[in-house]
Amino acid sequence: MALQFGVFDHIEPVPGLGLQETYNLRMEQIEVLDKAGYYAYHLAEHHTPAVHSLAPSQNVFLAAVSQRTSNIRFGPGICVLPLHHPVQLIEEYCMLDHLSGGRLEIGVGRGGVFEAFFWGQDADVESNYARYRETLSAVQNGLSHDELTHHGEFYNFDELPMRLRPLQEPMPPFWYMRNVETAAMDGMNTIIVGGLDSFEANVRRYHREWDKHQGVGALTAQGTEPKIGLVVHLLLADTDEEAMAQAKPAWDHYSWNLGTPRRLEAERRGLTQFQGEGMNPRPAAIPAREIPQEERRDLAATLEDEERIERRQNLRGRVENGPGGGAGFGSVAGAPETIRKYMDEYVATGANYFVAAFQWGDLSNEQAMRSIELFTNEVMPHYAG
Repeated sequence: MALQFGVFDHIEPVPGLGLQETYNLRMEQIEVLDKAGYYAYHLAEHHTPAVHSLAPSQNVFLAAVSQRTSNIRFGPGICVLPLHHPVQLIEEYCMLDHLSGGRLEIGVGRGGVFEAFFWGQDADVESNYARYRETLSAVQNGLSHDELTHHGEFYNFDELPMRLRPLQEPMPPFWYMRNVETAAMDGMNTIIVGGLDSFEANVRRYHREWDKHQGVGALTAQGTEPKIGLVVHLLLADTDEEAMAQAKPAWDHYSWNLGTPRRLEAERRGLTQFQGEGMNPRPAAIPAREIPQEERRDLAATLEDEERIERRQNLRGRVENGPGGGAGFGSVAGAPETIRKYMDEYVATGANYFVAAFQWGDLSNEQAMRSIELFTNEVMPHYAG
């Protein structure tokens, strides 16, 4: 199966590198991705006291991306909807869609209650989820209509003229990250995190739920086949040994960036409600992220599947780091030939999208650019449509 390729990014701080230089180098990277045929660039949203994102205002950075590129699509991955006013999002998304000639992709999510607390919002997970659902409804309503009428718990609008309209009809594509069932229920493309072992079951689950909620063979609102991909933090070098030697300390740094500063801030302030699982509780009404046990049994029901699982486990021992930072992400490192073996197993899952993260932890721009060069020239052509 032919794949399309995207890129996921936090824009983490790099030791010894100033903010302006960080932005300039990342723009140069994205220009390379644009020319190399990557489908989309997905930018995460995080705010202080987190330290692993230097682009907390996604739309400011993405506006610059729109002017430095010609082909690659881009968007938030995700926009934390409870932290934003829906009308401002509608207007900014319309601007970005026109500035880019119709290349905007909109990833949405509820974020965590810890950041909501520091924004002065109610940190109750159920209220946070209700705010997410209402903001999503208002944003999609406003993007697809000439007037916005919405009456809810948090916002009320009566025939508010939508003076700006998106270039794409009926609106730009939407994505939901980390929960395939939620994505399918809402008719969105999806990107998830984790390892290759559980990914195939998630692909199956996504397509089953898509058929159930959207209809068998249904396309997205934009008339495209729904996309499902896995975020993989990549490090390519000339040899496996060189790649693993670079990836291990970078992964340790990345894991620290994702998890430790927020935990330390909660401890410093005595915010015991955010300790352990309290840092990211889950609303009662949303489907589980974990794959149901019956699907895991189905996945291993045939000898062919059992052989694939064994191959993946052997491959994981050679090239994969496990999930880290409390976020469920994983990393894969190796020479191009080894990464192609990983990609063979990835294609066998039935996924149609692959999402690479090239610069993470304390990897340098030079290391990331070398990874991009090797992956683009020696791996991508074997799998791209």
